Amino acid sequence: MKVAIPDLISNSYFPVVAAVELGFFKREGLDMTLELVFPVDRALETMRDGGVDFVGGSAHSMPKAFPEWKGGKLLAAQAQNTYWFLILRSNLGAKRGDIGAIRGLTIGAAPMVDLGLKQLLVESGIDMARDKVNIVPVPMAFLDATKNFGVAAAKALQAGAIDGFWANGMGAEVAIRSGAGTLVIDARRGDGPPKALNYTMSALMTSQRLIDENPEAAAAAVRALVKTQAALRADPEIAAPVGRKLFPAAEAGLIAELARRDIPFYDASISRGFVAGMTEFQRNVGLLRGDVAYEDVVATEFSALWNA
Repeated sequence: MKVAIPDLISNSYFPVVAAVELGFFKREGLDMTLELVFPVDRALETMRDGGVDFVGGSAHSMPKAFPEWKGGKLLAAQAQNTYWFLILRSNLGAKRGDIGAIRGLTIGAAPMVDLGLKQLLVESGIDMARDKVNIVPVPMAFLDATKNFGVAAAKALQAGAIDGFWANGMGAEVAIRSGAGTLVIDARRGDGPPKALNYTMSALMTSQRLIDENPEAAAAAVRALVKTQAALRADPEIAAPVGRKLFPAAEAGLIAELARRDIPFYDASISRGFVAGMTEFQRNVGLLRGDVAYEDVVATEFSALWNA
């Protein structure tokens, strides 16, 4: 079986990566291989078309491949809350929480990820046209063959190609440690408007087709993820050998610390409140037209496994 993630050198989807590399999937009877498919909408389309069995990615992105949530389901959370950071170049002197500092700047953001920043700006009273905020893809020159967006964004910021970025915790940490960037918004920890917490989460997703045809594989995948989260909570240093195997040296040296910081968010549950907030966000940004029930979004038959 195959699980796709849209970004590898990152803490965002690390529970799935660790579940593969540390053998948790295998111990649940799944011979799982990891594939990098960038961006997340392409990963989901690949799953829809049968190229992979699972995706570890941003929950809000599902309707790009499964309109109105028809045919795709969330199995479990890899970690709670919207997991993106707004980093601005340090010479601006922006303070944490000062979203107004974004006025007049060019900000790098990946496809689908950019929707979160745009909605955060709307809810913060920032008008992109009036306030001259330009949200762009990171220049291709900084995206290496593995398409690791957060790290590429940090490199683009260091080179002066952008004024800031909205990306994952690894990219944020690289930019801050280099001195090029300053943390302005950490959405996961409550910076920004309250609704931003529930724009998305890092989730394990699959198709309704797989659930119907192989429910035991879906259940095994959830069990493996939950056990991986428990192992990381107990000892985040187990992340280090995974990083050394898969990441460049600099980022490999950061992953255990980032996993330690994410411990409070390693919870596989998907609440009704989260789904209500996410689907409101999806309607606001044009990903969803109508109302969908919690049961249309979440594979509730596996929910008992979240706390197993």
